[in-house]
Amino acid sequence: MEALNWINIQTLLDKRAKWHGIPTLLQKLYESSHPNSDLSQAHSLLKVLSSQLSMEAMSFVTEERKTAQESTFPNTYTFDLFGGVDLLVEILMRPTLTMQKKKPKMNDDLVKDCLSVLYNCCICTEGVTKSLAARDDFVLFLFTLMTNKKTFLQTATLIEDILGVKKEMIQLEGIPNLSGLVQSFDQQQLANFCRILSVTISEPDVGNDDKHTLLAKNAQQKRNASPSRAEVNQVTLLNIPGFIERLCKLATRKVSEATGANFLQELEDWYTWLDNALVLDALMQMATEEGEQSSTESSDESSLATSPLRHRLPQSMKIVHEIMYKVEVLYVLCVLLMGRQRNQVHKMLAEFRLIPGLNNLFDKLIWRKYTASNHVVHGQNENCDCSPEISFKIQFLRLLQSFSDHHENKYLLLNSQELNELSAISMKANIPEVEALVNTDRSLVCDGKKGLLTRLLTVMKREPPDSSFRSALEMFVAIFNNVPQDLFFTWFCFFEHILYCIIDSGCTSRDVLQSYFDLLGELMKFNIDAFKRFNKYVNTAEKFQTFLTQINSSLVDSNMLVRCIVLSLDRFESQTEDVKVVEVLSECCLLSYMARVENRLSFLFRLINIINVQTLTQENVSCLNTSLVILMLARRKAKLPFYLNALREKEYAEKYPGCLLNNFHNLLRFWQRHYLNKDKDSTCLENSSCIPFSYWKETVSVLLGSDRTSLCAIATYIDEPFMDLDKDLEHGHPPLVKGSWELSVQLTCLRLYLRMEDVVTIGDGICLVLVFSLRCFLSAKGREGEPEPT
Repeated sequence: MEALNWINIQTLLDKRAKWHGIPTLLQKLYESSHPNSDLSQAHSLLKVLSSQLSMEAMSFVTEERKTAQESTFPNTYTFDLFGGVDLLVEILMRPTLTMQKKKPKMNDDLVKDCLSVLYNCCICTEGVTKSLAARDDFVLFLFTLMTNKKTFLQTATLIEDILGVKKEMIQLEGIPNLSGLVQSFDQQQLANFCRILSVTISEPDVGNDDKHTLLAKNAQQKRNASPSRAEVNQVTLLNIPGFIERLCKLATRKVSEATGANFLQELEDWYTWLDNALVLDALMQMATEEGEQSSTESSDESSLATSPLRHRLPQSMKIVHEIMYKVEVLYVLCVLLMGRQRNQVHKMLAEFRLIPGLNNLFDKLIWRKYTASNHVVHGQNENCDCSPEISFKIQFLRLLQSFSDHHENKYLLLNSQELNELSAISMKANIPEVEALVNTDRSLVCDGKKGLLTRLLTVMKREPPDSSFRSALEMFVAIFNNVPQDLFFTWFCFFEHILYCIIDSGCTSRDVLQSYFDLLGELMKFNIDAFKRFNKYVNTAEKFQTFLTQINSSLVDSNMLVRCIVLSLDRFESQTEDVKVVEVLSECCLLSYMARVENRLSFLFRLINIINVQTLTQENVSCLNTSLVILMLARRKAKLPFYLNALREKEYAEKYPGCLLNNFHNLLRFWQRHYLNKDKDSTCLENSSCIPFSYWKETVSVLLGSDRTSLCAIATYIDEPFMDLDKDLEHGHPPLVKGSWELSVQLTCLRLYLRMEDVVTIGDGICLVLVFSLRCFLSAKGREGEPEPT
């Protein structure tokens, strides 16, 4: 009777709480899954539970995403609440806990269903993934399940979710027999495995890397002198025999071309499913079955098999799947290219012909003509990263940028005919061939009528001026760099296209314009024909004013172009025996503009004024280097004192005495710490400017000289009351007040008053400054440990 009452109470609670019998099923599952049982009954119970949970998971990945308040998934929540997740982990890991020599083997279908239920709980119930990620033993155990092809798909998907939230990055070397595991994968499994690897080899995101200050990065590097976990994992992967070669084959493997007017519509239909990798791979598993029906379909796959879109799988999904996993493969290669083992990876990618392979895929897969820019993917912008095709293009461009950035292998992006053209141009112009060009292995360059770089230039011209792909033009800067005039002659038509985009297209995107400025600078640097062509295109005062306005609107974006113009002008002024050079110097509006000292000084003043040590980033540090270039060229002509005195006069004219020169002094001190660090590769400064790095170092040392009688030292041009050269670079603390209290307050008042004069009235300003200065002084005396005056 009591048992009957208890059952009735359970039934009533279950009905009121809408538990759908899950606690009862879990109790039976626990009782039927004891060690040494055959688990057949347990599997039957799990199938019942799985059918209840899978419907929630499927709706979660296919419906329009709702807010947390609107979406509830009571079945998965109840399953976890009553210990279902822990029970399944225990069932899965039980064979590893037995002391028997012969480990009991679990049924593949049972393992598969356990993994599917766990994954459903992860995507539907908050906190499940984190709790699984906290169990290192379970995470490492999951990798052992990947050896079984029948359970690989579910295992890989669950691992990917878990590693995405794991606090500490997993160490790949801790995975049992990792090398054997990877070598046992077929190509599709290896591609799926790259999704997991991408989490284990990427450095933790610290926000926008460009905005992360160099001061903070340097401090972080000091704290973390030893290799990071991501770097250790990269080395582990590179030590797996044949790993990079297989990735190159995956990245360049051809796929049959899809045809038909409905192809784009088919892709759009499928994009709603692609957020879930498990669904995508299940679809592909059905698509590639050739008359052989799998007897191990999961509940997810079975439900999809009845989809009205099933008959279209063989045509459209094959390409989508190929694109999706190529994105992951390219990402892994890109990360490895940017790591400490970069040279080793470069050598292997060249040897395994990655670049020629991508060139052969370019027209048919990477940049296909029928992926029209007006095709919008399920309500998103056409350049949104959510589209597999857009993601593929972005990752492809990033890989090429990493591959070509300041590396001699950049010439592999050309074909043999284009390499011969460069050699012929150098010979005709009596310019020595670049050593890297001479040493390029012609058997590893691109095949066909066009090299990969030429194909990219062609499609970039077709992109809208404000296309997000335009930012990929930065990649070309590294390729054009240090190839004097060669590539300008070969692809000069692109030069005018860039001028059109800057001046006439109405483009306002700062990222895109920065790419145009950088590329234009590299094309024009030391190239007299480029300046002649520039003058031909910018043939009116209105056009030239528009060009200057674009440059001045954001000097951080355009300073590399300013640097190239200054360097070129300096070179041309030393070549006055050349008639063509003299002619262009006299006619070119841009060279004439930069030849005027007041304009160079204006750029110099602004470049120094828009940055300080605390705000320096990888993005704006180029402003500091451009200002240094201007002063190095002035020093060559013995005009450095004139420029420094002009900066001093500018300070006084702006009523900021000492502010600009003190800031520049601190910037140069940081420059020494940053670029003279043994870990820093400073060759890029030398290569981009054609000025020996020794002269860079020497000029900075001269500017930072402590001898106030030297006309080339910054300190000489800062009056004593405004001297502020002992600032703590790491923390930016102002120097402590020195000397008598009265004099210190008066000097501080004067300095602050001069800066506030334009903001407050004279009387109020003095009062405010006195109060503020006194507070600063009292605070400073407190830091020095002295008693505060009353």
